[in-house]
Amino acid sequence: MSAFRNILVPVGDAGTTAGVLDAALGLGQRFGSHVTALHVRTDPALAVPLIGEGLSAAMVDEMIALAETQAAKRAETARQSFEEARGRFETPLAQTPVPGPSAEWIDLTGREEDEVVRRGRLSDLIVCGHPAGDEEIPAMTTLNAALLTAGRPLLLCPARPPVPFGRKVAIAWNGSAEASSAVAWAMPFLREAESVTILTVAEHTYGAVGAPAGELAAYLAWNGINATTLVSQAPTSQAAAELLRQATTSGADLLVMGAYTHSRLRQLILGGVTRHVIDRAPIHCLMCH
Repeated sequence: MSAFRNILVPVGDAGTTAGVLDAALGLGQRFGSHVTALHVRTDPALAVPLIGEGLSAAMVDEMIALAETQAAKRAETARQSFEEARGRFETPLAQTPVPGPSAEWIDLTGREEDEVVRRGRLSDLIVCGHPAGDEEIPAMTTLNAALLTAGRPLLLCPARPPVPFGRKVAIAWNGSAEASSAVAWAMPFLREAESVTILTVAEHTYGAVGAPAGELAAYLAWNGINATTLVSQAPTSQAAAELLRQATTSGADLLVMGAYTHSRLRQLILGGVTRHVIDRAPIHCLMCH
């Protein structure tokens, strides 16, 4: 894969917004990318069937007006965060292709997960923050939609991102199609990394039962990338924690992995490696489904 020329960043009003924008705009500087900051306001009218029963028309109108006011304030806060981050990186605004890094602000009304998927399919990378706090449920909905249906890699940023990142890369390898796709999309990082470590956790359902780590190392070598391997064992219930422990041990600041390589329903009910990493990873994660 080539470098990330177009980067999409869903921008809400959560506390992680600044870190996510910094990560995206930093990548824009690094790869000469165009960064689209997307803020989606919820349409207050969509809530009327839920709140309108038993209320007068005047009360419904008042509630819609209040929701619109609140949405406008959130949009203003999000735009301010974008402008502050853009100023930190001195990234110019642009709506048509220009040489070097650029940025664009889009503010619209609709369903965030739908807009992120639609625009994400015409992007090279989607950048999101860890879902947390009051925003956890809607943020997780958007994140899962981007992962499962956009067909593009997703960069998950920690609440307090290490700067810079992508210098020491760890790859969670289990031989799955999702992991293979993640490696392909991560090539811009892998080619510039100071070190690359292939991580496998054996004897659990996420483990490397397909292609061994050595085969991935050989593949990367043909691409001019030297990688070391780190293999450990853990029961299924501790696989995710062991994977993150391996990443920490290797000193990685970026983890590359396939997402939901097994049944998504099973992982949503029982947990799973993907959800554990989304919830707890202390470093950036590049994920693909």
